[in-house]
Amino acid sequence: MSANNLNKELSVIIHQLSGCARFSLQELNIEANQINGTLSDLSIFSALKTLDLSINQLNGKIPESTKLPSLLESLSIGSNSLEGGIPKSFGDACALRSLDMSYNSLSEEFPMIIHHLSGCARYSLEQLSLSMNQINGTLPDLSIFSSLRELYLYGNKLNGEIPKDIKFPPQLEQLDMQSNSLKGVLTDYHFANMSKLDILELSENSLLALAFSQNWVPPFQLSYLGLRSCKLGPVFPKWLETQNQFRDIDISNAGIADMVPKWFWANLAFREFISMNISYNNLHGIIPNFPTKNIQYSLILGPNQFDGPVPPFLRGSVFLDLSKNQFSDSLSFLCANGTVETLYELDLSNNHFSGKIPDCWSHFKPLTYLDLSHNNFSGRIPTSMGSLLHLQALLLRNNNLTDEIPFSLRNCTNLVMLDISENRLSGLIPAWIGSELQELQFLSLGRNNFHGSLPLQICYLSDIQLLDVSLNSMSGQIPKCIKNFTSMTQKTSSRDYQGHSYLVNIIGMSGSYTYDLNALLMWKGSEQMFKNNVLLLLKSIDLSSNHFSGEIPLEIENLFGLVSLNLSRNHLTGKIPSNIGKLTSLDFLDLSRNHLVGSIPLSLTQIDRLGMLDLSHNNLSGEIPTGTQLQSFNASCYEDNLDLCGPPLEKLCIDGKPAQEPIVKLPEDENLLFTREFYMSMAIGFVISFWGVFGSILINRSWRHAYFKFISNFSDAIYVMAAVKVFKWHHRG
Repeated sequence: MSANNLNKELSVIIHQLSGCARFSLQELNIEANQINGTLSDLSIFSALKTLDLSINQLNGKIPESTKLPSLLESLSIGSNSLEGGIPKSFGDACALRSLDMSYNSLSEEFPMIIHHLSGCARYSLEQLSLSMNQINGTLPDLSIFSSLRELYLYGNKLNGEIPKDIKFPPQLEQLDMQSNSLKGVLTDYHFANMSKLDILELSENSLLALAFSQNWVPPFQLSYLGLRSCKLGPVFPKWLETQNQFRDIDISNAGIADMVPKWFWANLAFREFISMNISYNNLHGIIPNFPTKNIQYSLILGPNQFDGPVPPFLRGSVFLDLSKNQFSDSLSFLCANGTVETLYELDLSNNHFSGKIPDCWSHFKPLTYLDLSHNNFSGRIPTSMGSLLHLQALLLRNNNLTDEIPFSLRNCTNLVMLDISENRLSGLIPAWIGSELQELQFLSLGRNNFHGSLPLQICYLSDIQLLDVSLNSMSGQIPKCIKNFTSMTQKTSSRDYQGHSYLVNIIGMSGSYTYDLNALLMWKGSEQMFKNNVLLLLKSIDLSSNHFSGEIPLEIENLFGLVSLNLSRNHLTGKIPSNIGKLTSLDFLDLSRNHLVGSIPLSLTQIDRLGMLDLSHNNLSGEIPTGTQLQSFNASCYEDNLDLCGPPLEKLCIDGKPAQEPIVKLPEDENLLFTREFYMSMAIGFVISFWGVFGSILINRSWRHAYFKFISNFSDAIYVMAAVKVFKWHHRG
């Protein structure tokens, strides 16, 4: 009766089954329904061995009077809304082997829960799952559960100091206590006699330390070890040398500051399908190479301080992350002999690689994700990258790459993200980016030297969510066909995120695997990293700091899903589109430093989530629309629009116009001979010269007498010369 639409109270269902069936019923599975109420007494079912009530709507506290059937072996009531704790009667279920109460709201202290289960159930219980509740308290001694093989406590609120003298059950095979707040020190004493332990997961207990004797040899061989964000360092744990069976190890962010011993790399190199995460430590040194081609599943080595060349044996990985280290040589890794059939994800970002990017990419046929950003690579983008036909993400951001985008990249038709920003690339933006790479969702070309106009084919990118060509030398008009950016016309939520995936087809592992996408963007004045579902929500167009001219196309009003629009620092003219208020998802709007005219559209008041607005340094006029959040922005957002008035500006409006006569702001031509600066300098020169001469005459008496004597003599001479000229003229007449 599982996965139906049963919506009765549990007590009613129990009553309806309490006929003669209560003596014969051995298994009852009513999971994944809508059954409500709380757990009632079940002891009437004398033959019941298996009961599954998980994924329902059970709620409230379990009454102390609730008893379990005497023969019950398995009880699953996970994924409900039960509160409180576990009744003491559960401990009297002497046949109980499996108890699953995970994903509820239990809040009792863990020592009390263990006390309630310490009846005869402590001898029979083999599996106990209490994960994802709100259970608190610290760890009591668990060695009394002599048959317990699996204990799941992850995602609770366990806290307090772990006592030094407690022990775990001797038969325990799987122990998962990740994501709690445990503290104290676990030593070899706690793990004594645990020869069957196979899975140990203690991650995300940041105050929990593991301190074992220097030459301690664990009695177990782990296949899975999770100690992420525990205190494991500063010395690399020597006891790991004894572990020869692990398939998955995560000791990231564990405070280790040491050189990784060679035995650890050897243990990795000569095994297959290992998943290893040693990131976010302070590990250093050169990684040795080994003559092996074994396949590794996932290797995450950064951030750390590894340096030197990348060893070729790592080519056997399926997912390889070497980011945020100090590696300086990629040639031997990328250009070693042989085709690489297994590498799907490669992240070499944030290292010290320099020189030309090796042109050996035809070796990496299945590569789907490639990140070489934030290095010192120079020269051209290699032509052989065009052979990566399965590539979905190519990130070359923040290098010193030059020349044009290679024509061969038009073959990478599966690209979802292309980020080549912050380089020195030049030339035109090729039309084939729009016509051939029609899967693109994120295109970042900013901070380069591209010129020319945006090709009309860019409008073929119907799935585009982020378009950044800022800080280039682009010109021409903004294409009206941007209305074809279909993805930007639709509003999305985080629930719409489906992830990005690809198919892996390798002997030993196959299926669909997801990968993370991230983009570093200028957001409200600072660079911020956006990832996955958050990146999905950020639909953005950034054409700022170019030479675009003409009017803002009215078609931009149809991009209802747009969250960020930056057209600042261009030569745009005309009016702000009157219906720009249709873009109700806008959080960021920057139209500053253009030549826009007219009034601020009243429709702009309809955008109630606008967090950043800049309309400064234009020729806008009239009154700023009132009674809206437009008054909440700083006055600097409207400055240098001389005919603009109203709050938050100090300039008042009368009938929607500035109180004083409008000041016409004439465009300045740098090529005019008599500019404003020329007249200003001429006036200053005149004032200085005038007071330099006449000021001296006024102050110095002897100079003053000499000056007036000179003037008197000069006027007498002029008078005599004029009289002589007049006399001669009359004489001739």
